[in-house]
Amino acid sequence: MSIIYFECKNNYDKSMKAIVSEKGQVTIPKAVRSKLGIKPGTVLDFSVEEGRLIAVKEQQRDAFSRWRGKGRLPGGMTVDEYLAEVRG
Repeated sequence: MSIIYFECKNNYDKSMKAIVSEKGQVTIPKAVRSKLGIKPGTVLDFSVEEGRLIAVKEQQRDAFSRWRGKGRLPGGMTVDEYLAEVRG
């Protein structure tokens, strides 16, 4: 999990600053994006802690990872038994 701290004293370089636009948008400096692997489409989860704006990069999971290990074969068969039955 990568955490980004947005405040006057940031953790990377004291000269890295960003200005909030009229729409509330901020450009994350290139050095920070590169170091944390933030690319277009990366989802950041924002929160406020002790007066700091914190952005946490959500970990991407492949589509199958949430289903892995959840499937059950009928009758408690093993994979080999099931494949032998369905293939005849």
